[in-house]
Amino acid sequence: MKKTLAAVLAFGLTLSSFGALAAEGTVVVTGANRGIGLEYARQLKAKGYTVIGTARKPGDAGDLKAVADRVEALDVADPTSVAAFAQRLDGTPVDILINNAGIFPREDVTLDKVDFDAFERTLAVNTFGPLRVTQALMPNLRAGERKTVIGMSSGLGSIERSNGRWYAYRSSKTALNQVNKILSEEFRDDGFIFTVVHPGWVQTDMGGANATYTVSESVAGLIDVIEGLGPEDNGKFYDLKGEPIPW
Repeated sequence: MKKTLAAVLAFGLTLSSFGALAAEGTVVVTGANRGIGLEYARQLKAKGYTVIGTARKPGDAGDLKAVADRVEALDVADPTSVAAFAQRLDGTPVDILINNAGIFPREDVTLDKVDFDAFERTLAVNTFGPLRVTQALMPNLRAGERKTVIGMSSGLGSIERSNGRWYAYRSSKTALNQVNKILSEEFRDDGFIFTVVHPGWVQTDMGGANATYTVSESVAGLIDVIEGLGPEDNGKFYDLKGEPIPW
C-alpha cells in the first residue's frame, strides 16, 4: 500500500512538473494594450509564459507594461511597422502567436451605410494584419516548439449563422477564417496548428457593458482551448468553450 501511495504521489508530482513545463514558452499577443489582448497577457503571464505584447502606441500601454515581459510597437495594418517588429524579434523563438488586434466599425448596418474606406481599413486590420504578422514571424514560429497560430475571429464571421448587418466586420472575419484554413493546409506537414477562435460576446469597449461574458471569463476559456489544441485541431473554428462553429 505504501509503495502504491508513493507511486501515486510520484506520478502526481511528475504530472505537476509536466504541467509547469508545458506552460513555459513565448507568446506574442497583438493588440494587447486593452480588453481581450491585455487579459491574454495578464493570464498567460500568470501561467508562466513569457509574454510579448504589442500596441500601436507603447507609451500609452501602462497596464500592458505592468504584466508583459516585453512591450513592442506594432501597427498590424502598416507593412513598415510589421517589418520593424519582426526585425526586433529576429532570433526569438515564438511558441504561440495570438493575432488579436482588430477593429469593429458599426455604422454599415444597411447597404446605404457602407463606407468603402472604412471597409478597406477593417480588412487591412482584421484580415491582412494577421496574415502579414504571421508571414513576418514565420521564422520565429518555426524555431518555437508549439508552432501555434491563433486568429481571433468571431461568430459574426460564420456565413451559416449570418443574419445581416455589419458588412465590413463580418466580411473581414469570414476572410480571416479562409486565410487560416489556407495556412493550415500549407503548413500541415510542418507541425503547425492554425486555429481561429470566437471569444463570445465580451464586456469590452467593442462588446459593450451588456455583453454575456466578462473579459476574464472569455480569456480563461480561450486559453483552455488553446492549451488543449492538437494536430487534429489544425484549421478548425472554435468558441471559447471548445465547441466547433460552422463556417
